[in-house]
Amino acid sequence: MEYGFSKTVDLGFDAAIDKATEELKKEGFGVLTLIDVKDTLKKKINVDFKKYTILGACSPPIAHKALQSEEELGLLLPCNVIVYEKDNGTMVSFFDPMIMSKVIDNKDMEPIAKEVKEKLQRVFAGI
Repeated sequence: MEYGFSKTVDLGFDAAIDKATEELKKEGFGVLTLIDVKDTLKKKINVDFKKYTILGACSPPIAHKALQSEEELGLLLPCNVIVYEKDNGTMVSFFDPMIMSKVIDNKDMEPIAKEVKEKLQRVFAGI
């Protein structure tokens, strides 16, 4: 099942995170959380893992509108963007918000999910 969109970028790992953050801001998203999976796994279970970061992105006006339509939506927020190393390259992947409209039985969510997807696709294109 396709639940996101991804691409290999011609940027180093840290530069890809910076670029993703910059492009997200252009579309009104802030990064609420930044999870360094490599560091967390090393600290918590002493496992070595590739560079892998999860950015939790949020557009407050859109989140507010969505939460007014569906209180339980917080279970699926924020929008996650991942940056990770793969085959000596850097991958950037975005969760497809249209999946939310398939999971949630609320017709009001589809146009909101579509709006978010359009914004994230512009971010994706800008990276």
